[in-house]
Amino acid sequence: MQKIYLASTSPRRKQLLKQIGLEFKVCSSNYKEDMTLKMKPTELAKYLSRGKAKAVIKNIKTGLVIAADTFITLDKKVLGKPHTSKQAKITLQSISGKTLKVITGFTVIDASTKKEISKAVTTKVFIKNLKEQEIDNYIKTGEPLDKAGAFGVQGLGVIFVKKIDGDYNNVVGLPLFKLVQVLKEFNVEIFD
Repeated sequence: MQKIYLASTSPRRKQLLKQIGLEFKVCSSNYKEDMTLKMKPTELAKYLSRGKAKAVIKNIKTGLVIAADTFITLDKKVLGKPHTSKQAKITLQSISGKTLKVITGFTVIDASTKKEISKAVTTKVFIKNLKEQEIDNYIKTGEPLDKAGAFGVQGLGVIFVKKIDGDYNNVVGLPLFKLVQVLKEFNVEIFD
């Protein structure tokens, strides 16, 4: 099997790839995301993942690069990472009782052949009505500050999720089902 590079330092993406038994090397991408580009959210997710993959592929002669970008939309507005407690509170108040769309764009590029495939996967997440005290207590944990949409389904934020319609792993950060299908197009089989 050819070498695989993950263009992400996300611990969640690393864990997901390990879960399906892939051996890979982590290569941080220095690509600067521009969330203000005027594109449909699914196109933006693919575009950003492609940018991350291409930033890493420049330094690799052979092997596959996998890159991904995940964000959340509410009423077609992209919700990024809040970074401050104040922003987290505003975001959590805005998603209370709402249905969100989690979109992950991912790109796989073969360094040798330059073959490239980008896909986007959307999963609906239904958030319960959040009480002020729940929001404040959650923010105190620090978890919402580095999470798109200010919550993490793989952490304490899971208690806010009433229902998920679609790929759970997509919400975590990498849609494994669709990724495995794409990897087959690069002759990578999970059970080899």
